[in-house]
Order: sequence, then C-alpha cells, then structure tokens
Amino acid sequence: MKPAIDCLLFDLDGTLADTAPDLAHALNRTLEHFGRQPLPFEKIRPVVSHGGIALIRRGFAMEPQDEGFEERRLHLLDVYLKNICRHTRLFPGMDQVLEALCRKGIPWGIVTNKPAWLTDPLMQALPMPCGTEVIISGDTCEHRKPHPQPLVHASTLLATPPERCLYVGDAERDIEAGKAAGMPTACALFGYLQEDDRPEEWQADFDLERPQDLLALL
Repeated sequence: MKPAIDCLLFDLDGTLADTAPDLAHALNRTLEHFGRQPLPFEKIRPVVSHGGIALIRRGFAMEPQDEGFEERRLHLLDVYLKNICRHTRLFPGMDQVLEALCRKGIPWGIVTNKPAWLTDPLMQALPMPCGTEVIISGDTCEHRKPHPQPLVHASTLLATPPERCLYVGDAERDIEAGKAAGMPTACALFGYLQEDDRPEEWQADFDLERPQDLLALL
C-alpha cells in the first residue's frame, strides 16, 4: 500500500551514501600505523554503519575500556576526516530518487549518528542532484538513534507530522528510532548489514533491495 509521504529522511552511512571505501581506508591505515596487517574490504564493510568504535573492535579485537582503544579510534577518525570523500558516492540509483524528490517538491533530510564535524564536510563534498532541507547529526540533539528525538526534531524543522515522514535506514537502530518517532520506515537491504542481522525481524514497513525501490512509494 502506498503511504502518504510529505518528506523523506535518510540515514547517511549505508543508506544515502556508500562511505565504506573511505572508512575501510581509514581503518587499514590505522592498522598499519599500529603495526597490524590491513583487513580485506569485505571484512570491514558490514560494520561501517556502527561507527569508529565498531571499526576499532573489528580491526584490533579491542573493547572501549581497553588501554589504547581511544588512541586508535582518534587516529582512525583523523585519517578519515582527511580522506572523507575520496571514494564515497551516493549508492547507485540514489541520485534518481533525489531527483524525483526535487521534481515533486518533496523535502528530504539526513538523520545520522555521525557527529557534525564529520557529517558536514562529507555532505559538502558529496555531489548531490539537489540540496537537503535538514541535516541532523549524532550530536545535534541530546539523544542519538535509536532514541526517536533526532527524527522528531527533523520532522519539526520540516514542519511535517512524523506519520507523514518516511525514514530510511540500514540498521536495526534506524528502524527502531523511526517506529518510536511514529514514522513509517524502510529498511535499506543494500546497506551495511552484518551476517547476524535479521532485518525481517525489525518490522520495517518497507524493504528496499535497491534505492530505486523508493520511487514506487513517492
């Protein structure tokens, strides 16, 4: 059933943009810096949506409370910031979706857990067919996803009731946050799902095999 949608909100990493190549580069340079061998890309990609902590866990088999964890995380983020849009691109077909939103006059925005000091330069560097109406980063609000506050804040800025905003994400926390905010949700199956993820259990309203699947919902 086609929902009544007045705006679209997207997660960033693994949903709107394929950031995995640049984040994998940052992790592998960090591994080399600390005397480790780089990892193959396919070992890194599934954890990219979960940020620097997950990347250091994957690369070094360390936990945040371990000595040296924070040093490695900060080094990774520094490398990433300096190389933030070398190979990052919109997912194939996402440009068609954004162009359709622009033609139809449907506003769209970003709600991500990425901090603003990384979100803003990435969004400025990433070629877009049209501009976003709102960007909510992980440090914009008091709470981050899976708390609904960032999504509710985005809908308020867009002057659109949550039930008429579709939130698209590739992680369980995205679907959880969208549902808690009272929004219809769509799961980006083309994103960075891990082997043990069970998206069929997340109860998203829609599953997307590719970005273009959104066109049928507009």
